[in-house]
Amino acid sequence: MPLESVRRKIEALREEIRRHDFLYYIKDKPRISDAQYDALFRELKELEEKYPQLLSADSPTQRVGGAPVDFLPKFKHRVPLLSLESLFTEADVQAFDKRIRKEVDMSSASHLSYLVEPKFDGLSVEVVYRNGVFHQAGTRGDGETGEEVTQNVKTIKSLPLKLSGKDIPKELHLRGEVVMTVKGFEALNKKLIEEGEEPFANPRNAASGALRQLDSRITAKRPLDIYLYGLLYAENWRPKTQEEVLETLSSWGIRINPVHKKCDSLQEICDFHADLHQKRDHLDYEIDGIVAKVDDLSLQESLGARTRSPRWAFAYKFEPRKEITTVENIVVQVGRQGTLTPVAILKPVDVGGVTVSRATLHNLDIIQKLDVRLGDEVKVARAGDVIPEVIEVNHESRKDKIEEFKMPLKCPVCGSKVVREGVFFFCTGGYTCRAQVKWSIIHYASRDAMDIEGLGRETVDLLIEKGLIKNVADLYTIKKTDLLILPGFKDKKAQNLLDGIEASKKRSLSRFLYGLGIRHVGEQIARLICNHFGSLGKMERASLEEIQNIDGVGPEIARSLVDYFRDARNQKLVELLLGRGVTPQHEAKKTPSGPLLGKTFVFTGEMESMSRPEASRKIETLGGRAIDSVSKKTDYVVAGANPGSKFDKAKKLGVTILDEKEFLKMIGS
Repeated sequence: MPLESVRRKIEALREEIRRHDFLYYIKDKPRISDAQYDALFRELKELEEKYPQLLSADSPTQRVGGAPVDFLPKFKHRVPLLSLESLFTEADVQAFDKRIRKEVDMSSASHLSYLVEPKFDGLSVEVVYRNGVFHQAGTRGDGETGEEVTQNVKTIKSLPLKLSGKDIPKELHLRGEVVMTVKGFEALNKKLIEEGEEPFANPRNAASGALRQLDSRITAKRPLDIYLYGLLYAENWRPKTQEEVLETLSSWGIRINPVHKKCDSLQEICDFHADLHQKRDHLDYEIDGIVAKVDDLSLQESLGARTRSPRWAFAYKFEPRKEITTVENIVVQVGRQGTLTPVAILKPVDVGGVTVSRATLHNLDIIQKLDVRLGDEVKVARAGDVIPEVIEVNHESRKDKIEEFKMPLKCPVCGSKVVREGVFFFCTGGYTCRAQVKWSIIHYASRDAMDIEGLGRETVDLLIEKGLIKNVADLYTIKKTDLLILPGFKDKKAQNLLDGIEASKKRSLSRFLYGLGIRHVGEQIARLICNHFGSLGKMERASLEEIQNIDGVGPEIARSLVDYFRDARNQKLVELLLGRGVTPQHEAKKTPSGPLLGKTFVFTGEMESMSRPEASRKIETLGGRAIDSVSKKTDYVVAGANPGSKFDKAKKLGVTILDEKEFLKMIGS
């Protein structure tokens, strides 16, 4: 057969298979049997194998997955993938709508439409098409940068590798959600159990694990699905509404969720929410609420975004799912700074598709308030549909006389003495406590501290388990040969981790101080202290009085810092770090300047537009200072949503209180 005839035959087969993929995976209206589809697929595969020069990346045969990779590369998003503001009541929805109307100077009678759809409980991704052909995909990550998962996403059969239709942009960036169907999840778990492997806890975890596989051939075997719903960027395409976006994407063969509606009133939004809540357990994918977006895209643009969320959209969450189970045990976990946290070990129960077997009890006061004891029947909820917690105890079902739970006098991990401070209990073992060591290393390596890329919780667990590290200083003794014998480590991954450890040797002094994990010394306090002393030596030798004289540093923080550097174990650790090449970069004492010079700010409650560290840094650039406690000398208290005791103290002392809008106006943002 002439090559041109083969080319036409191959392209015809591809188009035919794409059409049947569209009918089966997107329209749910198959026209041929599985056997007929398999015959078409085999014929195409045989021709491509015989004529490899005619193989193309967008062929349906290229979904099977490629060779494993050593790591997932970074993926920089075209525009930030923001998270959504979560609302929980109709009053919250009304307040959101009122704020939007105020910001765009729109009366309550003016027409304002929202496009509402389910809020998937999956994994958010960006998908890129070039010239109508699937080009690239990346996970959300931190919103700015994720991980490239192109080969894995390519295996998802409901994602078209080639678009069809009119006026397709040359470059198209879309946001979507990768999910695992409930039926697919149940079938996968059944198979894993039969093969003697550990089943997944829920469809979201299963989808996340599948999408981040280093071997895309494994991903290809997972029952993944994808829905695309957001326009991030399109070359020479300017739709007017979100509804138009969905309709156009659908016309190009892209899978959108048919469960969406344009709402012209808040009542319609609330009705949609209530209706979907009733249908929630009958859907073949997990959702935890609805998403409402201002339909007019030009209005979206004028409303803009906060640091972490758009001003034109919100998630209206469902109530946490609740189930009743039994407390089989109460154990105590030990955190990074020695904090003891009681945890209820529960008889496993399914709470909204997630098997829950443990739930936090927070502290002894909460336990006593709930009066929860071993053997009690309790009601468990997934707080925010994520973190399980005990919310109620059925005391009437308690048959036997059971003793109240008491916090241990010795650390359950290392046996050191336990001390109480208010409602909290602490292990005094410090770096001799294995639990504190683990969490201290994770904290030391975190992004806001020494920022050691690749050193997450699982890797730290592995390094400790294999005896390669006993404290943070041991990180700087790890050799490549040590890493290459560990499961999951190949040359590239090992080298990346070593490069990250090496780079951390030159971090700033304030990052180093924060990374040491000293109680009460957060990022902001670390910067204040380091800005005052300028060097580690001066800080170590400083007296309690000298530290307390730093504006914004109270007696509790000063005592914590002095105690840390007076402890022989801590002195030895710092010496080891310095001896192994860690050289914190000395920070020259900065002379503050700007319109807020000499002004002190205290934050309380939750801010919408920026995080507290961001707000603190902004104040610093303008010459002011953010401090932790309120006194008569405090100039301003900035109160966000749900302010705490600092708000009450500010009122009592007559300190000026700013709401978030007033604060933003003051700093010129």
